[in-house]
Amino acid sequence: MVTFSAPSLAQIEHLALEARAHLPDQFAEAALRVSIHVAEIPDARVLADLDVADSYGLTGAYVGVPLAQKTASDQQMGTDAIWLFRRPILDEYSVRGDVTLSEFVTHIVVREFAHHFGWSTADVSAIDHWWQ
Repeated sequence: MVTFSAPSLAQIEHLALEARAHLPDQFAEAALRVSIHVAEIPDARVLADLDVADSYGLTGAYVGVPLAQKTASDQQMGTDAIWLFRRPILDEYSVRGDVTLSEFVTHIVVREFAHHFGWSTADVSAIDHWWQ
């Protein structure tokens, strides 16, 4: 009998940190200033802020002020962060079946960094080939 153990929060975080480490060089230093967190599901505040009703429908979220919109006062408000949500990630990943978990987490991380950096669809597709 083969048993399967779902990836832990720490394993998802490791995949996300690996994805960040492989962003193009011109974004590497700035990306390190964005914290990465993993939770089981998004909390009520995140769902309300993003106007999302289903806590299992959100795999990731960027929380912060995009670089293009930042002012000096924004620096005092806290660190920008990317949140990944383990249960929704695993739910969508299991339905997909066409990519590895690492590829899927990378896709989510790149999408959330796109919000932070203000990347266009063309910018994202140059980094994450899923967008092509």
